[in-house]
Amino acid sequence: MEAILLEYAWVLLVLVALEGLLAADNAVVMAVMVKHLPKAQQKKALFYGLLGAFVFRFAALFMITLLVDVWQIQALGAAYLLFIAFKHIYDQRKGEEHSIEPEKTKGSGFWMTVLKVELADIAFAVDSMLAAVALAITLPHLGTMEIGGINGGQFAVMLAGGLIGLVIMRFAAHKFVKLLTNYPQLETTAFVVVGWVGVKLTVLTLGHEGVGILPYEFVHSTEWKLIFWGVLLTIVAIGALISVKKKREQSAA
Repeated sequence: MEAILLEYAWVLLVLVALEGLLAADNAVVMAVMVKHLPKAQQKKALFYGLLGAFVFRFAALFMITLLVDVWQIQALGAAYLLFIAFKHIYDQRKGEEHSIEPEKTKGSGFWMTVLKVELADIAFAVDSMLAAVALAITLPHLGTMEIGGINGGQFAVMLAGGLIGLVIMRFAAHKFVKLLTNYPQLETTAFVVVGWVGVKLTVLTLGHEGVGILPYEFVHSTEWKLIFWGVLLTIVAIGALISVKKKREQSAA
């Protein structure tokens, strides 16, 4: 029993780290989506976004045996993230202002932003729970109870990892909003990150057993994970250097 509990503790630790990384992805997307709102509405939109993230992750946890086969949800999430990333970069190249005046964000503008955040949450919830299942099913069964077709002990580890991930997202989203406010030049970098996350969801979709365009083994391999995080960190590093340089130039002017 001690060996089994130690194995559970180790998988939980790995799952918390993984959920934290996925929560950071989700937090970046939420921060970018609500940035154009006034500060008071940003807080409300983030609250609804975090609430939606909790609800959808909890729902996905119970429905995971059904959602595993619904690759279309990940495909829609990938298409949506790629769309908003390319739209922002296209609008910026055309010289269009990518913001909404405060008076235009009241009513439909605010709720449309919340809706967009919730749609992104759905895609991230499925992504998060699929990652959790992939880890949890490697654990030996603990007890005889089953929830949603998953052993009770495995389910408890997935639930704990998901809840801790949401706590990380709660603080990360607000930090990202503040960072984008202090360094507005980082907004383009944030949208490039959103697009790259969309690429990740696209790769997951193409590697789904129901699609089979990419090998399932590659999509879930250490090699692909290293590629993804390597590119992501490179994007962030380059964006941060450019933003700091521009802020110094503006301060000196």
